[in-house]
Amino acid sequence: MTQYLTRRTLGLGVAALALSACTKASINANATTPRQKGSSVNDNIDWASLSPTDWKERLTPAEFNVLRREGTERPWSSPLNDEKRDGVFACRGCELPLFNADTKYDSRTGWPSFFDVIEGNVATKVDNKLFLPRTEYHCARCGGHQGHVFTDGPRPTGLRYCNNGVALIFIPKDA
Repeated sequence: MTQYLTRRTLGLGVAALALSACTKASINANATTPRQKGSSVNDNIDWASLSPTDWKERLTPAEFNVLRREGTERPWSSPLNDEKRDGVFACRGCELPLFNADTKYDSRTGWPSFFDVIEGNVATKVDNKLFLPRTEYHCARCGGHQGHVFTDGPRPTGLRYCNNGVALIFIPKDA
């Protein structure tokens, strides 16, 4: 009976993940450039006090779904998968730099992946939505959901920060 329940729980978790990945909205076409909508990120914004209405004015529906509702974009849908220039990947919500481009690698998962973060700019919490605990990470400044971290990444950290491309912007070094 225990073996049946374990297999059933795992099967339900895999089915929920597949359903989530297939039903989420796709990203917008301008995913590689910073957003200019709303206030400048240099303003003194109290990110914690922004209401859902405020966020909906700042973000596209797909961005809002991922950043504020912890959604997941479809795999292989982000142009950031192919981004190879020098620069930083920042939170689309508040433009806080989260990853240096030299920590990005091809994880073959369909989402932009990184093996390390910019220290102090990412926070984590436990996510139990798929029946098995995972580590969710988010922007330390605005709380925007980014993705999940796994322990199957490359050296030197052994970590894989599996990020939703719609939750990021790329800022080239020359910008």
